[in-house]
Amino acid sequence: MVDKAGLIENQGALVDADAQVESFRQTRNNRRTELVEDYVELIADLIDHDGEARQVEIAQRLGVAQPTVAKMLKRLAADGLIQQRRYRGVFLTAEGKELARHCRERHHVVESFLCALGISAETARNDAEGIEHHVSAETLEAFRAFVGKNATDAGAGREPPR
Repeated sequence: MVDKAGLIENQGALVDADAQVESFRQTRNNRRTELVEDYVELIADLIDHDGEARQVEIAQRLGVAQPTVAKMLKRLAADGLIQQRRYRGVFLTAEGKELARHCRERHHVVESFLCALGISAETARNDAEGIEHHVSAETLEAFRAFVGKNATDAGAGREPPR
């Protein structure tokens, strides 16, 4: 139940076991896909900016070692999300492009929602990077509706982030 202030009551109550199992299962699944989504989204950004994505640039921007990137790129290739071209770099397949588009949209909605709450653009960008992977479709739609309503109420407000 929700109280008059909009806060959920009975926070200390034990959740139904089946509901809790499903919640943890969903979180574990989101963690597994988070890295894949981050890589695909970054590869898309690099391609849009530079025309291609190179392993060294991916490693630099993610703050990881090149062997770590090489291992993930093999996984992405095996999953059909990228193609690697010798001496040229990494390119997204149609499936990879669609995943990148979906990730960017989700990130944009979450970031816009946080900005609409009054969070600074920098903090919203950083927080959205983690939240975007764990938000359900239902919650994302609520964020989208909230942002749309507030943009309309504010007379189309400020330019969306990103």
